[in-house]
Amino acid sequence: MADVVFDKVYKHYGNITAVKDLNIHIEDKEFVVFVGPSGCGKSTSLRMLAGLEEISEGEVSIDGRVVNNVAPKDRDIAMVFQSYALYPHMTVYDNMAFGLKLRKTPKQVIDQRVREAAESLGITPLLDRRPRQLSGGQRQRVAVGRAIVREPKVFLMDEPLSNLDAKLRVEARSFISKLHQRLETTFIYVTHDQVEAMTMGTRICVLNAGELQQIDSPFNLYHNPRNVFVAGFIGSPSMNFFDATIGKDDNGFFIDAGVFKLYIPKERTEPYEAHAGKKTILGVRPEDIHDKQYQPPGISPADVEATVDVIEQMGNEMILYLEREGKNFIARVDPRTEARIGGKTNFVFNMDNMHLFDADNESSLAYEWKQERDLAKIIS
Repeated sequence: MADVVFDKVYKHYGNITAVKDLNIHIEDKEFVVFVGPSGCGKSTSLRMLAGLEEISEGEVSIDGRVVNNVAPKDRDIAMVFQSYALYPHMTVYDNMAFGLKLRKTPKQVIDQRVREAAESLGITPLLDRRPRQLSGGQRQRVAVGRAIVREPKVFLMDEPLSNLDAKLRVEARSFISKLHQRLETTFIYVTHDQVEAMTMGTRICVLNAGELQQIDSPFNLYHNPRNVFVAGFIGSPSMNFFDATIGKDDNGFFIDAGVFKLYIPKERTEPYEAHAGKKTILGVRPEDIHDKQYQPPGISPADVEATVDVIEQMGNEMILYLEREGKNFIARVDPRTEARIGGKTNFVFNMDNMHLFDADNESSLAYEWKQERDLAKIIS
């Protein structure tokens, strides 16, 4: 198998820079997901790795070999696209075997690989069918099977689940994750869907406007986002943001957001003490805003009263669109809530999970503080 390295990689289209100074080291056998909004450079990065796009600057290497000038067929990679690109006149068996036939692989080896892959994907009964006789989920498995039989060093997947309905997407996510565990091969997966990214990747690369914003585990991206973009992109519904100022009085450090004043738990003040009096951005996830009547135990609550504008019934939870003195935000609350549209309800913010960002560069104050502290430890 192989590791993959992007070293100071750029991609220019005339005066437009689609990928800017991309530096990533993907370890052997990792499942890394590139995620971000449309036009962020994720598919372009994958295509440069595959050899389908020319690299403007920098180097890309696979298993220690720089592949900038290596033909796609010689990079020992296999790619699954958003459109499955199956040959309509060929059977499933022939579609899966086609790449191996081009490489003049012995027939016996081809037959063994195709049947083993079909068995692992649960599509053995479909080998004699043609693509038009298959469902979307079955076509997706055939496309993956065509990649598997090549036994590549690296699997590349470019939004392979986009054409599936919601139920099939959930099933396919689980199937691809299990496939990675079974094959123990390096997987690089591109998606715009942050739910796919969070549920599948061992590490996630969040990109925006061609630049890498953060690469980290799903847990760290959610709990310790590096900046406002990452915080807002990861999580659904997305994080609420409030313009605020950090203050201090006899009761301790607090966040003044104009429409409410929230005290920071004493054990969490250290990253923010140097920023007292400065403008900041407060971030609170909807799941950290609770109906006071049903707040969970063990949190550091801060009371906020708000008017309910819209209610979305989700069965296991309720999504509330709230308003307080012209400021709108979203809460994800216990379905037993008695909140009603137009009525005022008492809520609590869980201050243990709040986030504060620099108002100028939108970077996380806690993230930067931790980086500086860790660097000081290394120096000392």
